[in-house]
Amino acid sequence: MQSINRAQLFRASCLSLLVTSLSFGIRAGILNDQGVRFHLNASELGTIAATAFWGFPLAIIVGGFIVDIIGMKKLLVSAFVFHLVGILLTIFANGYWTLFLSTLLIGIANGTVEASCNPLVASLFTDNKTTKLNHFHLWFPAGIVIGTLLVFGLDSTLAHGVSPKPYWISQVEIAAMLIPTLIYGFLFSKLEFPVTERVAAGVSTKDMYKALINPLFLFMIICMFGTAITELFTNQWTDVLFKTVTDNAILILTFVASVQVLGRAFASPIVHKLAPQGVLLISAILSALGIYLMIHLHGDAIYFAAVVFGLGVAFFWPCMIGFVAENLPRTGAVGLNLMGGAGMFGVSIYMIFMGGYYDRIMAQKLPSGASLDAYRSAAGGTDMAKAFDAARSAAGPEVLNTTLIIPVVLIFAFAGLVIYMRSKNKTEPLKTAVV
Repeated sequence: MQSINRAQLFRASCLSLLVTSLSFGIRAGILNDQGVRFHLNASELGTIAATAFWGFPLAIIVGGFIVDIIGMKKLLVSAFVFHLVGILLTIFANGYWTLFLSTLLIGIANGTVEASCNPLVASLFTDNKTTKLNHFHLWFPAGIVIGTLLVFGLDSTLAHGVSPKPYWISQVEIAAMLIPTLIYGFLFSKLEFPVTERVAAGVSTKDMYKALINPLFLFMIICMFGTAITELFTNQWTDVLFKTVTDNAILILTFVASVQVLGRAFASPIVHKLAPQGVLLISAILSALGIYLMIHLHGDAIYFAAVVFGLGVAFFWPCMIGFVAENLPRTGAVGLNLMGGAGMFGVSIYMIFMGGYYDRIMAQKLPSGASLDAYRSAAGGTDMAKAFDAARSAAGPEVLNTTLIIPVVLIFAFAGLVIYMRSKNKTEPLKTAVV
């Protein structure tokens, strides 16, 4: 029997997460182009973008319940298939419903990757979970950086100032995801996998389900809604919200993601010094400050706001997962995956709500009785186009103002968590043996 190679499994896991994040980064960069190409309004774009967040919780929750039954390897092979089909369908999409279906498939693939890799990393590095989860999850913002720079670079070199840009350029940008997808599919098909930490420790399925109703776990689930929305909604809608603030709105996302990469790469001393709950409290404070600055700063100063926001959201996802892995280890793979699923589900609902809210604000800012679709399709330079841009300039900050409430609430929630954990005895780690 082939021995388990921790280093190779970890590298392959990072590559699969890279594909997941490329789908976010590239889609964020072409979301506006898809709206122009297929004549979609903000509500329809919000629904399409949210579809990835529907597929994600569906896959991650189902995957969490079956990962110990069928094994992590089979789940990751299925993730490869979903990624491949979803990417191809996106390339050859011809309207709303094909974009909807392709995004759903990619969302399912992304959730399946998380359903397998979060417990895999926790099982491979039982003595250093939160730090290694930060190192694993740095590939999410890294992929966003690569994806957004790819979109920006190809747009700059191939579009030649044409507006709207030819849609075939967006198709090329989507097709770039095929390369890492094929590589990670091949790697996982050749590697041997361990059982999850919970199984290796001999914790029964019954005890695992009992652990899921722990009030602390339920509290973390609720907080996960807020941390995921703060990070992922703001990032995913960057191109829409800041289109009239800067000519290169997608670079705001690149700045945010770059800071996230650096933060997660050097997470070890921060996590060991402050513990996950302390890092989460500081993250909530910086996230709230970052969103506030993005609302009130303009021009090049917006990139400073992006750096502050990036520092805030850098540790949210891996430290939320890491907190559960360290302090509620008996929840097993199901616990880790319910956390991820809750976060993505919250984002999907919020995106749909905010898509409609954005359109309503836009309609209010236009002349009474004006058709939003008519103004959206108006040629650049006309009075209608100028009125549409003015409405967008007003709508973006209002959406961000509403979102700002979430990290402010999280500041109080995590302050309470820090106080609670100081009064609590240290959690005993599960006794496992990793090959």
